[in-house]
Amino acid sequence: MADALVSAVLQQLTAVVYQEIEQEVTLVVDVRKEAQKLKSTLQTIQAVLIDAEKRQVKEEAVKLWLDKLKGTSYDMDDLIDEWNAFILTSQIAKKKVCYCVPSPCFSFSKIVLHRDFAVKIKDLNKRLQVIGREKDTFSFDLVRGNEEVERPITTSFIDVSEICGRDQDKHTILNKLLSENSQEQRGPHIISVVGMGGIGKTTLAQLAYNDQRVKAYFDKRIWVCVSDPFDEIRIAKAILEALTEVAPNVIELETLLQKIHHLIERKKFLLVLDDVWTEDCTKWESLKHSLKCGSPGSKILITTRKENVANIMGSTTLFPLGQLSEEECWLLFSQVAFFGRTSEECKCLEGIGRKIANKCKGLPLAAKVLGGLLRFKKSKEQWQSVLDSELWELEEAEKGIFPPLLLSYYDLSSTLKQCFSYCAIFLKDSVIEKDKLIKLWMAQGFFKGTKNKQVETIGQECFDDLAMRSFFQDFQKNENNSRILKCKMHDIVHDFARFLTKNECSMLEVKAVNDPKIESCTEKGRHLVVVLEKGCSFLPYIYNFQKLRSLLIKSYNKNSSIGGALPRLFDELICLRSLDLSWCLIKEIPKEIGKLIRLRYLKLSNNHHLRELPETLCDLYNLQTLDLTRCRSLRTLPSGIGKLLNLRHLDNWETFRLRVMPKGLERLTCLRTLKELVVGDGCNDSGTFTIGDLANLSCLQGDLNIRGLGNATDLTEARKAKLRNKNDLIGLTLNFDFSTGRIGGEDIILEALQPPPYIERLEIRCFNGPLLFPSWLQSSTLAQLRRITLSNCRNWEYLPPLGKLPSLESLEMLNMKRVKTVGVEFLGVTREEGQASSPTSSLASSSSMIAFPNLTSLRFTNMGEWKDWISCEIASTRGAEVDIAVMPRLHSLDIQRCPMLKTLPDHLLRLTSLKELSIAWCPILSEYCRKEWPSISYIRDIRVDGVYVQRNGH
Repeated sequence: MADALVSAVLQQLTAVVYQEIEQEVTLVVDVRKEAQKLKSTLQTIQAVLIDAEKRQVKEEAVKLWLDKLKGTSYDMDDLIDEWNAFILTSQIAKKKVCYCVPSPCFSFSKIVLHRDFAVKIKDLNKRLQVIGREKDTFSFDLVRGNEEVERPITTSFIDVSEICGRDQDKHTILNKLLSENSQEQRGPHIISVVGMGGIGKTTLAQLAYNDQRVKAYFDKRIWVCVSDPFDEIRIAKAILEALTEVAPNVIELETLLQKIHHLIERKKFLLVLDDVWTEDCTKWESLKHSLKCGSPGSKILITTRKENVANIMGSTTLFPLGQLSEEECWLLFSQVAFFGRTSEECKCLEGIGRKIANKCKGLPLAAKVLGGLLRFKKSKEQWQSVLDSELWELEEAEKGIFPPLLLSYYDLSSTLKQCFSYCAIFLKDSVIEKDKLIKLWMAQGFFKGTKNKQVETIGQECFDDLAMRSFFQDFQKNENNSRILKCKMHDIVHDFARFLTKNECSMLEVKAVNDPKIESCTEKGRHLVVVLEKGCSFLPYIYNFQKLRSLLIKSYNKNSSIGGALPRLFDELICLRSLDLSWCLIKEIPKEIGKLIRLRYLKLSNNHHLRELPETLCDLYNLQTLDLTRCRSLRTLPSGIGKLLNLRHLDNWETFRLRVMPKGLERLTCLRTLKELVVGDGCNDSGTFTIGDLANLSCLQGDLNIRGLGNATDLTEARKAKLRNKNDLIGLTLNFDFSTGRIGGEDIILEALQPPPYIERLEIRCFNGPLLFPSWLQSSTLAQLRRITLSNCRNWEYLPPLGKLPSLESLEMLNMKRVKTVGVEFLGVTREEGQASSPTSSLASSSSMIAFPNLTSLRFTNMGEWKDWISCEIASTRGAEVDIAVMPRLHSLDIQRCPMLKTLPDHLLRLTSLKELSIAWCPILSEYCRKEWPSISYIRDIRVDGVYVQRNGH
């Protein structure tokens, strides 16, 4: 990680050396020279860092030297950040004063900063010179790029009697190996076993390779330990040697492949490629082509840590390998740890031993290593000491446990090393929100955007890379698009991250008054998590951590002492980049927050009593993320918010009391997340954000809830918003609340607010316009729309024609109080040139159609005047019956508080897809269902007024 940090500082130093922002902030000559010296010394040190980072695992002196280097590098980064913040402040100040002459005070502050900067950079140079001289005492190797790590060579030999568990996994792999390939497939079937280091991929491959059925099934079996790099000639030689039992003396790849082709032609073979790392498909292609001549049923079995590798190798089957069960892990651990002991000794140590085995969390490698460690620990006290120790601080265990994780770690780029190591800041076993993690990475400056790629996209790629390498697990995914939302880290992987950041990431747990539990907490630490339980005071001790870059406080609404500590906290911890104060019962943010000029990430969510934010918050020009989610008492945003030019994410979901937003918000052209937008009427230069200002926020993505549309009266402003051009939005709510009491006009505003074509979720709320549906509410413009909610559209007497929306899956209607009849106009098949106006409108010319082809969930709530739901037995204009299918995939129907509804339409009662029917507070309809029970009893789950009358068909 030192290499990654030094690389980042060097990049910034280069920018500072050549940086000039007109004459007012030009670096003085001495400062420029000092910066050049720093850069030169850092480059010399950087050349040995790869070797140093490998040696630190075993050499404490090297680790201490690296810690010193990282500390100095962090201080350099802080100083550069201070300089950049000053320049950004100067730029914004110049825009303010425009043609005015800068004040003497402002000019004087520049001179003071120059001198202060010069003094600090000279001091850093002295410190770095000392570190540079100390470097020479270690005789480091000069390493360029990612030097290849020595990897253990695997073989196919295994003692089956020593293996615990994996019976089901072995059975699955054997079934795949012994099955015949499909006739269409040309070449061998490729099976990839994917999992983290130490999970048992090689062991599973060995078990399958040596199974008697496998030996009988295949004519030829070949085992190759591939490792990294993927050397095609070496691999081809290994295959040829396995086939001929003679070491080949050929060195040309083409000759080797020809010989392999000849030896396996028309033979059924099994090739195991163990420990594959390469993501360069060109290295595999020539070898792959030479293997296509085998008999049907030939297989290639690959083991790898990266799912991406499996895909690149052309795998037809991916087999993710999970952890051992608790009992299997214990059996493996005890088999090693209890070797040679008497039954009496085993019985005495079993209780502690099971607890130690549980720490392995199903990781076979950890179970074997800890078992091997404890085999030579004789006393119960020694075993207890191991149980109470931090796993990665055990010197005896390093040789066994670290190599698989270190191999994965060393394979990472410098950016990914920083990203992974930072994950140590999360509490063990905690659920990690992917988007939050990426924003925290951004705040630390681990990566920067490019001209063609946004910084969030790079963060997503980093997350995906770490996920594919099995550093994350237990993924929670979006049910619609399989996008990962949350994950966890295996405890051992988390411990490994903590080991890498031992003096940088700390946790301070305060469970009782004046009784803090501190884990490896040093005042030079850079990242700190504080857990405050109820009744515990905020510790003044934290003020000493003046170099902190991350402070995450976990209070969970149990502790109110934090608010009073904030002024001093903001005075002291001025190096913070990330600050999480969510769930802290904060009522007021003090003005001192303006001193945190390096802050990029500020999370204030779930402070339900927070009413306002200070204007000084707008001095945080580096701020990228401001999270105000569920700050339900927040009434205003600071008027100077337009100064936060680097703000990219304003999370303000469920800030219900915000009634206006300040003018200036439209200047935040980097903004990608804006959960709720409140628009004003734009009259009398009120200083509030109007719907037309939305045009400037062209980068918005995700979900956007526009409130206050009842204030919008200017059609020109609505058109100016260019809502249809915001193609990265996937969810949109148009809320016509805060109505000014006007009569008419909302329909033309709604028409002008056409959503972008790729929208997936749409809500229209509190619409008071007449019975004129917007022209864009049809299939040709909203082909991706999957979910619609229509609520409180008070003047609509009929439902809009939605049946032709091809992707619609969920539809919800609430409080449509003037709707009396739902007929064929709702299906979207009666629509002519104009608007549908009654259920007796004539049909289109088509004689065969599907209405709501993909709808699976339909809900009606609180429709007090609704009486009739008309069946779709319709005649065409020529009198011939039309073949129409209605909601052929409907799975769930929910009807609540519709007291006048009489019946269900026949076309619904014929749906075999309908599995769930729920009716509540609908007395007439409930009675109808009782009378017509034979017509609905085929539905699997039926619930009336909250009580199941049929469940699972019984």
